[in-house]
Amino acid sequence: MAERSFVNEVKKLRLPAGEVFRGEGILAITKALLESGVGYIAGYQGAPISHLMDVLADAQDILAEYGIRFENSASEATAAATLSASVNYPLRGAVTFKATVGTNVASDALANLASGGVTGGALVIVGEDYGEGSSIMQERSHAFAMKSQIWLLDPRPNLPCIVQAVKDGFDLSEASHTPVMLQVRIRSCHLHGQFITSDNQAPAFSVRDALENPVRDVNRIVLPPASFVHEKEKIEERWPAAVRFVQDRQLNEFFSEKVADVGIALQGGLYNTVIRALQRLGLADVYGESKIPLYVMNVAYPLIEDEFERFCQDKKALLILEEGQPNFIEQNVASIVLQRHLDIRLHGKDVLPMAGEYTTAVVRVGLKAFLEQHGWALPEVTPDAPLPVVTESTEAAVAVAAVAAVETTAAIEVTAVAEVPPGQELPPLSETVYPRPPGLCTGCPERPIFSAIRLVERELGVHHISADIGCQLFSILPPFDLGNTTMGYGLGGASASALNVAPGSTPANRRAISIMGDGGFWHNGLTSGVANSVYNQSDNLTIIVDNNYTAATGGQDILSTHNTVNPTRSTGHEIEDAVRGVGVKWVRTIRRTYDTKAMTRALREALTTLSHGPKVLIAQSECMLNLQRREKPLRRKAIAEGKRVVRERFGVDPDTCTGDHSCIRLSGCPSLTIKDNPDPLRQEPITAVEDSCVGCGHCGEVAHAAVLCPSFYKASIINNPTGWDKWKHRMRGAVIAWLQRGLARRRDRHVF
Repeated sequence: MAERSFVNEVKKLRLPAGEVFRGEGILAITKALLESGVGYIAGYQGAPISHLMDVLADAQDILAEYGIRFENSASEATAAATLSASVNYPLRGAVTFKATVGTNVASDALANLASGGVTGGALVIVGEDYGEGSSIMQERSHAFAMKSQIWLLDPRPNLPCIVQAVKDGFDLSEASHTPVMLQVRIRSCHLHGQFITSDNQAPAFSVRDALENPVRDVNRIVLPPASFVHEKEKIEERWPAAVRFVQDRQLNEFFSEKVADVGIALQGGLYNTVIRALQRLGLADVYGESKIPLYVMNVAYPLIEDEFERFCQDKKALLILEEGQPNFIEQNVASIVLQRHLDIRLHGKDVLPMAGEYTTAVVRVGLKAFLEQHGWALPEVTPDAPLPVVTESTEAAVAVAAVAAVETTAAIEVTAVAEVPPGQELPPLSETVYPRPPGLCTGCPERPIFSAIRLVERELGVHHISADIGCQLFSILPPFDLGNTTMGYGLGGASASALNVAPGSTPANRRAISIMGDGGFWHNGLTSGVANSVYNQSDNLTIIVDNNYTAATGGQDILSTHNTVNPTRSTGHEIEDAVRGVGVKWVRTIRRTYDTKAMTRALREALTTLSHGPKVLIAQSECMLNLQRREKPLRRKAIAEGKRVVRERFGVDPDTCTGDHSCIRLSGCPSLTIKDNPDPLRQEPITAVEDSCVGCGHCGEVAHAAVLCPSFYKASIINNPTGWDKWKHRMRGAVIAWLQRGLARRRDRHVF
């Protein structure tokens, strides 16, 4: 059950030719795939393309109409290997996953695919997760494209360009017999815009055709001596073919090419940011018309040397705008300038940051420094001043640019710098705004697991904990402060493999703990973690957090999903069966992680048992977000129909709470806060529960386990109560009132 349904949006995928398609970037990509005659699609979810997988899942009936095979792959490696169907057959295929972590996982399959080459178009759509919105290490896909000679498209971030890049990607792949990587950045995936549709195309050669007419070409298999020939093919045939195609199709774009003696060469994905920065410098208008020549590399690799030579003519300086590091493009351009004896001054990372996201503010500073070095006197543009308009535009060009301007506004960062009088500068945000680290959701079933670990460590001491990618990685932050390392998705078990004593020697006093989610378990952890522990006779503990979904990527179904019915996938397979199947003897499953006592007992046993061999503890409770997504609509419907609905939530008795705050320290639930103590004789603020509480009960259980806290109470909120409910409520009110009157009388008798 994904975090968002696209059931209504995917209806637009049926639009015929000539219609205006309005929607999000990921929907436009799906429509472009249908218009390109794709034969099969596969992928693995991960920001920023998780929703692309959700769109494809919701559009399976449309895909089936055209005979298109769609798979939710077990991993990025599985998805990449799927493209082997295009090696021998003129069958178009596309796969998608996030970069660069997904590209790393898929590297073996992609490298073999690029070596042997393809017959049908093979498109790899990577969600480039780079910059301040990223959740991974800061690396780029560019290096991988260069390593394996996979052509890299980086289109301008508006829907017409992205749609065209999908179609050009397939054509380029077939023309050069090389897989093509289409890079879409975070903002490109989620920007909204419009484009004119074409008709959807059934595959010219289908999966069924391939099955019924098998073809074998041993020269496409990566095995000596063919593998040596592949490298020659790349350089002598495929690369020149790609360059010719890019030039003939004019995939790269020139804007205002001859209007100035300086120019900017930029990645296509940075176009909106550069235009906005030029606007703030008074060098572009609201329609995107620039007073500075621009060479937009919608194909970021390979570089087209003839086009660079053309753009450098009659210019004294060139700025390379390349986000991230190393500066591959800048180094390549420097080589072109040197080998072709071009008389031009080259700039790049000397005026722009070496690393980090190129926001409008960053690019504006770099552009200003570059232009001022070459004699440009730039006017100051205040936030309220109208932007200058370039009058050379034709009416038709302005009309076309106006559409792009709407999309540009939706995708760029608007930066306005106000003048501050001397001495009145504001302090840095780090000094005025409290940090807000990411954390687990309200009611998350993983929170009790980490609380239990903290409680057990009070008894047994601190343990080495290998963390994993997923929601459970938030345990490294307060209030849990658990986790020493994280090596990759599903690698929690593997990253603790060295921390074992030799088999047959005296056991260590403490065992290392590995944590992985159910998504990571099925992705990689079963073999690299659990099976590896069995084979190497590990004595460590592996905790598998089973919340029924790949929760961190949006709640997609996996093999062990139990709580939803997926008619197109086989689910409900137990993790415990898989673990025992590879040879683990000591296995425990906790069916309700909110039971802090049960979690604590199981952890204590796993860390102290004399049993040798790997220990696996499966902690199972459904992801609260998905639970709420499923139950809230049903609850609202039942209430609207007049049915009796009971909802539980917890609270804190202000007169009983001592202000110990163990509930907050050991759970960190967002619904827990503090407020002033009603007792004038006590200064400590007391705990309070906000309305976001979902009634999981963990705060009360963990507080009780820590300090025997009696201040928590559970309340039942009843919608559409029955007569019996109302009578009980009146009786309780009467009894409470009678007791309160008696208490008041006794208090009055003791007042002096």
